[in-house]
Amino acid sequence: MASFKKSFESLKGTSHSAAKGVTDSAAAQEASKQTQAAIEKAADKATGAIKEFGQKLETK
Repeated sequence: MASFKKSFESLKGTSHSAAKGVTDSAAAQEASKQTQAAIEKAADKATGAIKEFGQKLETK
């Protein structure tokens, strides 16, 4: 019986570790998505500013 309990506790610990790994992975993916969105927004702003600057130069 003690052997069964020890095996069960080991399995429970392994399951917990696996679940934590999945959660950590999901959090990392979400952070990556947010970072990518911020980069895209900054790139769009920079592109707009460059186009605007180019138009101002053309009118001079």
